[in-house]
Amino acid sequence: MSSLANDAARLLIGSGVGAIFGSFLGALVMRWPRGESVMRGRSRCDHCGRTLGAVELIPLLGSLIARGRCRHCSGLIDPTHALMELGAAMIGGLSLWLLPLPAAILFMIGGWLLQALAVLDARHFWLPDKLTLPLAALGLTLGDWVLPAPFPDRLIGAALGYGGLFVIAILYRRLRGREGLGLGDAKLLGAIGAWTGWQLLPLVLLCASLAGLAWALLLKLRGHDVGRTTRLPFGTLLCAAVLPAAGVGVALGLVVATPY
Repeated sequence: MSSLANDAARLLIGSGVGAIFGSFLGALVMRWPRGESVMRGRSRCDHCGRTLGAVELIPLLGSLIARGRCRHCSGLIDPTHALMELGAAMIGGLSLWLLPLPAAILFMIGGWLLQALAVLDARHFWLPDKLTLPLAALGLTLGDWVLPAPFPDRLIGAALGYGGLFVIAILYRRLRGREGLGLGDAKLLGAIGAWTGWQLLPLVLLCASLAGLAWALLLKLRGHDVGRTTRLPFGTLLCAAVLPAAGVGVALGLVVATPY
């Protein structure tokens, strides 16, 4: 098989696997906050409760064929489903295209966990431990084989990421008398540090802060009242900051790309 054909095959396979997993993630971010089981029960319309057919369950294509609406009640299908499938497909395709096995699998899983956390925080200001802690565990264990940062740097990154935001959250609450940062944000930054090492944490925080300023500006331009008490999903911003921070880190020499 030629190199071009091999690259195309890896991209398609990774995208297909990602789209399938993204369908599960879509159900997770929709059902979990409502207290519904993700593993039990068949997929159904959010409006009329009708069980979806086989064609409607095809990732991405099912929504396109139905034109974004339930074929029974014409209710609008929440675009979160398609966006989760598309995002997971992109993560899977790019990971398998750019990285060899088993590194590609680890980066797929890490990317999918970050994607789910980002959406849950954006929609519900919720960063569940059942996603954050496995993300940290993967970085500190399997990361030894595929991540460029050595274990001591990743262990320090996990401790500093969590400890730094934990202290800030406690101090803010004592000084201002209200919550400013949730401990879920601290656990998430610790999990990110378990992957990137401590060197990239300042860049992650910088990118997340800049994204937060852009988010607040966008809200302001759309007519929302933005003030000191306006809540922003900082966990979402941290998830989105990982990739650009890693890119800047490689450019600055803070991270040495691993020659897989």
